[in-house]
Amino acid sequence: MNPATVILACIAVPVVGALLVMLTDRRPNLRESVTLLSAATLFALVLSLHRGVAAGARPEVLVAEMMPGLSIAFAVEPLGMLFALVASFLWIVTSVYSIGYMRGHHETNQTRFYACFALALASTMGVAFAGNLLTLFIFYEVLTLSTYPLVIHAGTDEARRAGRLYLGLLLGTSIAFLLVAIIWTWSATGTLDFTPGGIVRGSVPDSAVAILLVLYVFGVGKAAVMPFHRWLPAAMVAPTPVSALLHAVAVVKAGVFTILKITVYVFGLDVVRQAATSEWLQYAAAATIVLASLVALTRDNLKARLAYSTVSQLSYIVLGAMLATTGSIVGGGLHLVAHAFGKITLFFCAGAIAVASHKTEVSQMRGIGRAMPVTTFAFFVGSLSVIGLPPLGGLWGKWYLALGALEADQAIMVAVLMVSSLLNIAYLMPIPFRGFFAGRENARDGAPDDRGAGILEAPLTCLVAISASALASVALFLFPDPVFDLLRQLVTP
Repeated sequence: MNPATVILACIAVPVVGALLVMLTDRRPNLRESVTLLSAATLFALVLSLHRGVAAGARPEVLVAEMMPGLSIAFAVEPLGMLFALVASFLWIVTSVYSIGYMRGHHETNQTRFYACFALALASTMGVAFAGNLLTLFIFYEVLTLSTYPLVIHAGTDEARRAGRLYLGLLLGTSIAFLLVAIIWTWSATGTLDFTPGGIVRGSVPDSAVAILLVLYVFGVGKAAVMPFHRWLPAAMVAPTPVSALLHAVAVVKAGVFTILKITVYVFGLDVVRQAATSEWLQYAAAATIVLASLVALTRDNLKARLAYSTVSQLSYIVLGAMLATTGSIVGGGLHLVAHAFGKITLFFCAGAIAVASHKTEVSQMRGIGRAMPVTTFAFFVGSLSVIGLPPLGGLWGKWYLALGALEADQAIMVAVLMVSSLLNIAYLMPIPFRGFFAGRENARDGAPDDRGAGILEAPLTCLVAISASALASVALFLFPDPVFDLLRQLVTP
């Protein structure tokens, strides 16, 4: 297939997969085989585009033109290529995990779950390969709508309340702010195409650029910058594979990806650095980083703690975009990838513990490591990556973000990154340490040590997925060059 056909196939394959999932409703083994085959096919298609893009090619395809300069179009550039590779690969891993989780947890409406998951990946590919702001906005909204049934999957009153908040905040911010910013950009520049170096310079006055930048940052509600973050912790009522989708594969990554892409291809780094509101937005991101970490420290529910951790970690990428230096953009892209693998590992582990032991609170994890050593060790590995310690891939993103902050003469942001990493340690590391060592201490004290008795590891498919994502975090530390090579193309004239 030629590259244009491959691009269209990347969006069509998950849609066809969703249809086939619904047709195989009464045959679970076939339904899940269809899911895995669709995920593997999508990854193979995306991977086939990589070599050309890495070599400098920019394949594109025009779908429909409404008027000159306003079209539905796709184009593959380095940042979109990176996002699509991460999302498509993690769909495979999440699908493997979902088989064990959904069966082990005896979840209802599994066909709807797999179908909506596939549709969410189709819209994610649309976001990744969008050739202009109009195309990106359409698929950004489709992603919100396709994930809504997943958020309310449980069907409880709490799930429906979370769903209303999810739709309200994400649709509200995108319509009230993002759509306004896109219309303003179109009227001022006459184009919505993503262009290296940006499109607003010389077309939008400096005072207007400052306002426009604020509209874009807060209009992308999926990036969860405070105060538009509450949808994300509320959505934790959904099954764990959905949490993985929201936090690692698609939704939040679509948000920070959009902010990075708008920074590079709509404004341009020079324009963002000179914008009057860029420093204010840096402080908004920094406040989100620290405040969300402090909230995470107070949460006993494991998924809620991880949710606020995600709110914090996303703003690392927003901060990188607003610093708008070579190092910060590379750091933001690296963190997007590393956080995806690190955080999906943590959510997989939380779900595995819930399936095997029915424990959901951090205070209940004492001694769980002896009954579930693979899961608890993988949680330790994922935690190290999110914290940014070697030998895990999370180190590189934070390192380059710190270099980018120094490049922008914002030493205070380096301090924010350091404080945040210490807070990461405070709310993540007690979990594996409690799991492995707390019971032993009690035994030495003469207290009963039956925590974890009778508990076994989660189903094999869950363990396979957990191990794969944890190993990927190690591989990102050891072999980061393919990611570096793509990201350097964003900042190389």
